[in-house]
Amino acid sequence: MSEIKNCNDHLFAEIEIESGNNTSYEPTPIPQSEELVVDKKREIFIAMRDISRSNHSSYFLNTKFYNKQIQYENSKIFYKQAEFMKDFEDDYTNIVPFSSYFPYYQLMSYEQLRTYFTWRTKIRRGSIENTSLSYAFIYIYELLNNIGVNDPIDGLNKLLTFWKTFKGFDKTIEKYIIKWIKDYHIYYELPKSFKEFLCENELQRHYPDIASYDPEMSCIFEQLCSISRYNIKQSIFYSDETKHLISDCFDFVICKLESIFVKSGLEFNNLIFQSSKKKIDWMPFEGALFYPCLKQRNRQVMLSEDEIYTCSQNKWSRSMLITKNSGGQLLAYIFKQMEAVLRKLTNYKHKILANSNTISNDILLKLGAVGISLEKIITDAVLEFYKEKNKTIVSVNELALNKIRLEAIDTQEKLSIPENNIQMIPIFSNEDKALSVEDSCAANKSSLSDTWISFKNALNEIEIRALSALLQSNRDIKQFADENGIMLEVLADSINEKAFDHIGDNILELDESMVIYDEYREKTIMILGL
Repeated sequence: MSEIKNCNDHLFAEIEIESGNNTSYEPTPIPQSEELVVDKKREIFIAMRDISRSNHSSYFLNTKFYNKQIQYENSKIFYKQAEFMKDFEDDYTNIVPFSSYFPYYQLMSYEQLRTYFTWRTKIRRGSIENTSLSYAFIYIYELLNNIGVNDPIDGLNKLLTFWKTFKGFDKTIEKYIIKWIKDYHIYYELPKSFKEFLCENELQRHYPDIASYDPEMSCIFEQLCSISRYNIKQSIFYSDETKHLISDCFDFVICKLESIFVKSGLEFNNLIFQSSKKKIDWMPFEGALFYPCLKQRNRQVMLSEDEIYTCSQNKWSRSMLITKNSGGQLLAYIFKQMEAVLRKLTNYKHKILANSNTISNDILLKLGAVGISLEKIITDAVLEFYKEKNKTIVSVNELALNKIRLEAIDTQEKLSIPENNIQMIPIFSNEDKALSVEDSCAANKSSLSDTWISFKNALNEIEIRALSALLQSNRDIKQFADENGIMLEVLADSINEKAFDHIGDNILELDESMVIYDEYREKTIMILGL
């Protein structure tokens, strides 16, 4: 029987079971405790997933993965989870595929996680097998974040090895790894340049602009010649016989300048180039789950003239390289001063002068502040280069000397002319001489080229009068310059610059006085009609 009782205002039912032989109730046996089966791997995965919850991320698993803030939060969670799982290994026997447009651990089931980490374990043991593309991208993301690598160099090698092997299964990864490998070199400061890496791994075809550009300036002459205000290739001194001498000498001079500038706290490239004012914010590894955890030092990475990456206060930007006006002027002086010294050393028939006043005041002040004399450095460098280039080692060989003596005696005997073989030299009459002079003048007039005519047209009135004074009289040319309110050096430089632009050489030598080179006197007379 049963009855309802009241206890402290709470109703409850009390059941009494009468004893008797007809009861059907039998007590349920209490189960004995058994050892529970624990899945350690599942516990690790749960702990890994808890990282997202413990970071209070409201963005993870958000479908708007293209949003920058969501990408940043997702990348941060992925990095922490990847760090947590960096040493995990598995030996799962099943293979469960996985497909996601933007894959990461949080989207994967228990079976997919076991499949991925088993596949990764095989890679780390040297066997790269085919798998779902989404698994491949997760592994690439780990390498970009330097997860499971010894250092950035090791990470790059693993990334390159994986690319070369897995593209045989699926080439989809190639277009992404090509751009991410470049970013890898920018973000992680590696001992070798990106161009060296391209050459060593024969990847130049993927980066033609960078492959053709030389950031270390091993081909200095060709790079700087085109941006200089003075194009030495148009000089009459530049020829097939001298071009290698000039280019090699220039490379030597620039290396000397760079070395001296660095010791003085100056950067040669910064005097020549500047980054474009328009800068674009840049983040490495666009499209990948990458968390920029490293504190980056302020620096500039130049891959080509169109790709300059600058890090300032741990933020990256991209810009282009442009030549400063003052940089072009500085190069013009370097080229011209080098050529002036080379002309003297090679006993070239005409001299030229390099005017340091063409260099901007800003650069002159910077050089003066650290005690640098460009003229002296360039001159000394050219002399050192020329001396080294023409250095000869003489060894004396007595047998060779005796042979030379015998050959010289034999040659001397052959050149001796017997008296009875002497031929009379023809003598021209005065009429013949006059005819010869007339023919010569006619030939000279017909040989006057358009370049000389254009040179004459480029001269102003004072310059024409100055040349006429030099040709027709013994007038003091300095007095002429003073009377016309112009410095003699400026007058000579102006005429020579116009001559160089049109005929490819200077026509005046300015030492103690101004003199027209003998080679150009006749044509100067012709263009002035004197």
